[in-house]
Amino acid sequence: MQKKELLYEGKAKKLFLTDDDNLIISEFKDDLTAFNGEKKSSESGKGALNNKISTELFKLLEANGIPTHFVEMLDDNHMLHKKVDVILIEVIVRNIATGSLSRNLGIEDGRVLPFTLVEFDYKNDELGDPKLNDQHALILELVEHQDELDKLRRMARQVNDILKPYFAQKGLNLVDFKLEFGKDSTGNIILVDEISPDNCRFWDIESGEKMDKDRFRQGLGGLTVAYKEVLNRILGK
Repeated sequence: MQKKELLYEGKAKKLFLTDDDNLIISEFKDDLTAFNGEKKSSESGKGALNNKISTELFKLLEANGIPTHFVEMLDDNHMLHKKVDVILIEVIVRNIATGSLSRNLGIEDGRVLPFTLVEFDYKNDELGDPKLNDQHALILELVEHQDELDKLRRMARQVNDILKPYFAQKGLNLVDFKLEFGKDSTGNIILVDEISPDNCRFWDIESGEKMDKDRFRQGLGGLTVAYKEVLNRILGK
């Protein structure tokens, strides 16, 4: 499958049309952004690591009944996937308090939450991805009806129920993560985008070391080393 003209370029990926109207090729970039694009950099090999990690996790989720847009990994930096109509809601799943949750609500950083928290953000860079409640989402017509919001929450919890114990077996706490969803050609809601240390927080269970994009956000260094370690643990190396 060959990529044709550029369809869209985001912070972390370029999307290309193909000869098949129902299929898209994503090119994973080495670019790094944080704080709604205010902090920018690039790290060689980051895109390939995210592609490989996402490939393994999409396969895992598919095997456990979660429908995704994934078709196949074409090479180190390119993934073939279904074309979807993206739902402009970022679904945030939190198991441990950190980041904006601690800043905004004063919940102690590192506190294990009494239950898994699922939040919605409006996928809109110009507005800074603000928080959404269900009524906001319906007023903005981001979904057609309440049942779709309920399905997003349900699917997000199902993903967490699969990934949290999976990573625990790899010696990693799945602290929180962001999911995106879209509708395929038949109107079914499926998981899209990527699942990688760019949009997940992983803390080493024993040391507490951060193994995700917080290494860039907080200037800790060693980002690709951490991403490679996540991939190696997934692959059982």
